[in-house]
Amino acid sequence: MVLDLTGAMVAGIPLMLVVIGLVQYVKEKLGWSGTGVEVFAILLGLAFGVAYWAYIGDPVRYVEWQFWFEAAVYGLAVGLVATGVYKAYHEQQ
Repeated sequence: MVLDLTGAMVAGIPLMLVVIGLVQYVKEKLGWSGTGVEVFAILLGLAFGVAYWAYIGDPVRYVEWQFWFEAAVYGLAVGLVATGVYKAYHEQQ
């Protein structure tokens, strides 16, 4: 299976944008900053990525270790890319 982050869309909304938006919300409303925000973004990306992988996956494969490993890698990729995009954007300003 090929890791394709361009297909990570739920109802037309990319998961990375959802993660970035929720992280920004937490920063503004709860006053979080620093490393905690980055860890939150990665964990949020992991949660949404695994949930999305399970959503698009075949329920028969849910018992396979390979399925959950792929889901974890996919989720980490979503979280890390969202964190990187967010940091790159804010370093430009």
